[in-house]
Amino acid sequence: MSPSMVQAQVAVAMAAEPDRELTSPSDCTNLVQPHLDQLLTAVVLLDDQLRIQYMNAAAEAILDGSLRRFQLQPFFSLFHFSSLDPMVIQHALRDEQSVSDSDVTLVLHDSQRITIEFIAQPLRQPDGRLSILLELRQIDQIRRINQETTQQQQLQAAQSMVRGLAHEIKNPLGGLRGAAQLLAGELNDSALQEYTDLIIRQADRLSTLVDRMLGSHQLPQRKEANLHALLEQVIKVARLGAGTGIEWLRDYDPSLPELTMAPEQLEQVFLNLVMNACDALLESENISKPTVTVRTRIAHQQTIHGKRYRQCAVVVIQDNGPGIPAALRDTLFYPMVSGRAGGTGLGLSIVQNLVHQHAGKIEVQSEPGHTEFCVYLPYSETLCGDKANGDKANGDKA
Repeated sequence: MSPSMVQAQVAVAMAAEPDRELTSPSDCTNLVQPHLDQLLTAVVLLDDQLRIQYMNAAAEAILDGSLRRFQLQPFFSLFHFSSLDPMVIQHALRDEQSVSDSDVTLVLHDSQRITIEFIAQPLRQPDGRLSILLELRQIDQIRRINQETTQQQQLQAAQSMVRGLAHEIKNPLGGLRGAAQLLAGELNDSALQEYTDLIIRQADRLSTLVDRMLGSHQLPQRKEANLHALLEQVIKVARLGAGTGIEWLRDYDPSLPELTMAPEQLEQVFLNLVMNACDALLESENISKPTVTVRTRIAHQQTIHGKRYRQCAVVVIQDNGPGIPAALRDTLFYPMVSGRAGGTGLGLSIVQNLVHQHAGKIEVQSEPGHTEFCVYLPYSETLCGDKANGDKANGDKA
């Protein structure tokens, strides 16, 4: 909603009571508040010191507090972190020019992270004082849906590309390996056989690499297992590999039910994510207290790949490292893409494939000092039954 539309709400309210004289800004706020509270767009009015004068109901929901609690507080004091520089708002107020941003990250003091788009419009009060009107719209859900769609497209494109390359690579590799074996059988000189052995070993290595890029098409037999026990095994292995320089924090939800899964494949998923976090911390020299946090939660009413589940297990792998370079974020799950000099670029591609085979999804958020991978694993028995019931009804009719 544009500032002109919000201002139109004021005009409508004033037209409804044309004989009422507005003697102060508070009179105007009281008059239009019932109308603004009906908006889905969050509206916040700040004075020239960027202190909160008014918030509508949508703003109270986004900022997790009431107008009574936040009134006259500096707007930016509500956040532990804000990617929006307060000077941007100050300059807009000084120049009496509107400003907007479609991607602002805010972290509240309870660590809740939200992404919003905003429009700031300076307004001059009847007494000549300047205020600024903020319109905020939370876009986390839209971003998640877009990210999920993009990942799905990336996975399909990468798999098609890899399968085509695998066919073109493995066929000549097989011939090359067979020729080297035949040649080795004809050679009597052991020094020359070393070269044929080298050819065979390298052909096998390339064949294994291609197989890893392809990944498994089907998961082995699944079974119910304790996710926390699996994560403890992952942490145990990672601690042995990373040494003693990293602090490990666990934040488990004890109510988490057992999950039907392929344990070895999910262990590979979480070990890869945890080791990536460790590598990022160990390669950075400016972190005083390197920390990896493993968190589990239950998420309710989640839509994943067009299917809605009543319950999902959520596993978060978080580190306080330097963050993922912005240039890599959009292609992070492509094969052969890596941010490390010695990385193969296969790990996250395999992780994504295995998570998708569990009907799940993986999300990533990263900025300097905070990177987290969130893996959503649905409980298949909680799949909402609209489609299933529809299929069953169609079968009954048949």
